[in-house]
Amino acid sequence: MSTAAAPARTLRAGTVLADLVPASRARDIALVVGGAALTGLAAQLSVPVPGSPVPVSGQTFAALLVGTALGARRGFLALALYAVAGMAGVPWFAEGSSGYAMPTFGYILGMLLASTVVGALARRGADRSVLRTAGAMVLGSAVIYAVGVPYLALATGMTLGQAVAVGLTPFLIGDALKAALAMGALPATWKLVGRKG
Repeated sequence: MSTAAAPARTLRAGTVLADLVPASRARDIALVVGGAALTGLAAQLSVPVPGSPVPVSGQTFAALLVGTALGARRGFLALALYAVAGMAGVPWFAEGSSGYAMPTFGYILGMLLASTVVGALARRGADRSVLRTAGAMVLGSAVIYAVGVPYLALATGMTLGQAVAVGLTPFLIGDALKAALAMGALPATWKLVGRKG
């Protein structure tokens, strides 16, 4: 009887997907390192955008997914590890780049904040329905752009309008597609876990 009650407790509000793995320090370290590695791997799925220093890449999707799946604290740590390792020379930013002296570094800082925001929302159940997941992804993307676009303008000497034109507008359709993927994947994962529980 007690074994049947345990899975139900893991699905309560305040639980993120990573909490379904038995708790330990080793688990948390593995999740943080894995989240950083996933983001670095996804960043290599990168396509240059003509006229923009910002490529289309999978790193924003990975950052939001990592934050949502791991929760705010572990999501922040995973993206902090990703950022610090990349600044130290690991070539896992978009297009195999590294360092911090690049005009797109603001997006990485934005991803760090966004993973924390979506992780906090996931603790409140934002990843359990299609509409709430959509809202979390839109907010997370907005946080990334709120940091990345002004940083791009400062780093390149562009006006804010020019930075929006090359650092935000070309990516809106891709972001909508990434949000749609998350809207399908995250709630479906929770339904699957609920059935198994």
